[in-house]
Amino acid sequence: MKQLMIVCLLLIGLVLVVPSILVVGFSDGDSASQSTYTEEGPVVSEEEVEEVWIEGAEDAAETVAVFRSERSVVEHIPFEDYIVGVVAKEMPAEFELEALKAQALTARTYIIQLMGVEENLPLGADVTDTDLHQVFSNDEELREQWGSEYDWKIARIREAVYATEGMVITYDGYPIDALYYSTSNGLTENSEEYWSNEYPYLRSVESPWDLESPRYLGHKEMSVGEFEEKLGISVAEHGIGQIVGRTTGGRVEKVVFGDKEFTGREIREELLGLNSADFTWERRGDTIHIETRGWGHGVGMSQYGAHGMAQEGHSFEEIIHHYYQGVEISEVNQVMSAMVAKESR
Repeated sequence: MKQLMIVCLLLIGLVLVVPSILVVGFSDGDSASQSTYTEEGPVVSEEEVEEVWIEGAEDAAETVAVFRSERSVVEHIPFEDYIVGVVAKEMPAEFELEALKAQALTARTYIIQLMGVEENLPLGADVTDTDLHQVFSNDEELREQWGSEYDWKIARIREAVYATEGMVITYDGYPIDALYYSTSNGLTENSEEYWSNEYPYLRSVESPWDLESPRYLGHKEMSVGEFEEKLGISVAEHGIGQIVGRTTGGRVEKVVFGDKEFTGREIREELLGLNSADFTWERRGDTIHIETRGWGHGVGMSQYGAHGMAQEGHSFEEIIHHYYQGVEISEVNQVMSAMVAKESR
């Protein structure tokens, strides 16, 4: 059975072909998507389920429908070519090969979990090509972007992707929410301390390799007036706020201005647009100076951490097991078989 057929079976066939057997629901990846599995209707045998899936797969397209945001069109990209286009945009080709393999694995797991989800995407797309999901460029665009470096870069990316073809990251037999980001502050974050959902595999771990990242330290300055406007507070009345708590991963948990308070995530994402929720700030005359450590939400795999681990000789498997606790690296057909066995009991 082709691996891409199995992908379609798992994530499209389950919803569209056999809705009376299994309902798989996912929320969007930006808010720590959660997978729920609910059995409905009569239990059927493994053979009957596999037969339905195989028949459905014969007509299933082995592609990912990508909404191209600049042109407002949908491109149907062969599955592994889509992974190549994501890895090419999400991680520098200069990174160590084992880090690129880890990135390919996370990218594949992410889209496998996302496909088939109702997200009100335009024109029947499975995913966008922006950082709302995973950034993507097709081969023609990569040729233009890389110019004379195209040949060696695409060969390196393809080597990483094809070396992990058909592999996904699972926990308890199901694909995980394979979150990743650029650079940590030296620690990754517990999922529930940044978003609301707690996942046993998204635990805070040390990531000392990130201290070597060019994105580790960041600085931002703004006038006191702009700071007040963005936060809706008065510096004259409440000062520049008090950081009253930090998370397990060292990011700001809460900032208080009198009777008004914000989470570190709100400050970072919604109000000030900071690189990281690990920040400090101080007033220097009429200017607020902000220093950040890390780049991204901090949950899951650090890309620069993966690169650092690979430089020390760690394999992509070791990288994955460091950043995602208690997971397994599984073949898609193994995932299918496990799901069949569980749901047919």
